[in-house]
Amino acid sequence: MKIVVLDGHAANPGDLDWSPLAALGELTVHDRTPVALTVERAVGAQVVLTNKVPLGAAELAVLPELRCIGVLATGYNVVDVAAARACNVAVTNVPAYSTPSVAQHVFALLLELTRGTGRHADLVRRGRWCTSPDFAFWETPQVELHGLTFGIVGFGAIGRAVAGIARAFGMRVLVHTRTPDRSTFPDIAFVGLDELFREADVVSLHCPLTEETRALVNPARLGEMKPGAYLINTGRGPLVDEPALAAALQSGRIAGAGLDVLSQEPPPADNPLLSAPNCVITPHLAWATRAARQRLLDVAMANVKAFVEGKPQNRVD
Repeated sequence: MKIVVLDGHAANPGDLDWSPLAALGELTVHDRTPVALTVERAVGAQVVLTNKVPLGAAELAVLPELRCIGVLATGYNVVDVAAARACNVAVTNVPAYSTPSVAQHVFALLLELTRGTGRHADLVRRGRWCTSPDFAFWETPQVELHGLTFGIVGFGAIGRAVAGIARAFGMRVLVHTRTPDRSTFPDIAFVGLDELFREADVVSLHCPLTEETRALVNPARLGEMKPGAYLINTGRGPLVDEPALAAALQSGRIAGAGLDVLSQEPPPADNPLLSAPNCVITPHLAWATRAARQRLLDVAMANVKAFVEGKPQNRVD
């Protein structure tokens, strides 16, 4: 059996082991694959693993030997699932592998916004503390999280993990979800979207990207937020109307934003958020701890093994 990984570098830049996958067949791993080379590299393979390389109807039509596509992620929008189903190609994903890491990163972003740890550490390195007339100094408002209200949009595995951390900080938690579970989470208030945006001091996005949620954070929603509120997005970039958020930050309409995802990645240099004040942006790395990537590879390889053994798991087609 021929197995091809089209873009393995992000999941495994060299610190993890592909050998369990190699034990299942003839393995070829490409760090990255330009779209123009997708078919050339995938031809003849029964199993193809992809992270961001698209596999649409056109590619599937000319890959008759393909039997399984393994997505090296939870989201699988890079695959035309309907076309795969029509071609009798199984599609698998890797659910929930990054939950602890992404939840941790939510608060890394929030703490940078509210305490400026990295910013002030840099000022110390540049000698500002050495020349300070006082024993302490700070350039940004120092905000305590205890007692603030944390709003979560979407309450899947990551949203629930984030809620637990927020409560550990002593924050009141509001949640907006299509399926509220008040009996399991009696200490969490399930509210409508408008109420959440109005009342939360922090709004964190954890909902899937659909046509309904695209540009969920728009001028109207930003207008509902408290002037001192923060927006966190570790979900999907298009959940946010980026020019509207940049304008809200420029005007001081909200206090700040922490983003790990943007609508285009890597972003163009003219993305207005790159120069917006009080905007902390990280390069889509919330998921990328070694522990999370190991879980990702373990499940992805187990998906292939299960498919080969006729017991497919984590199918999304």
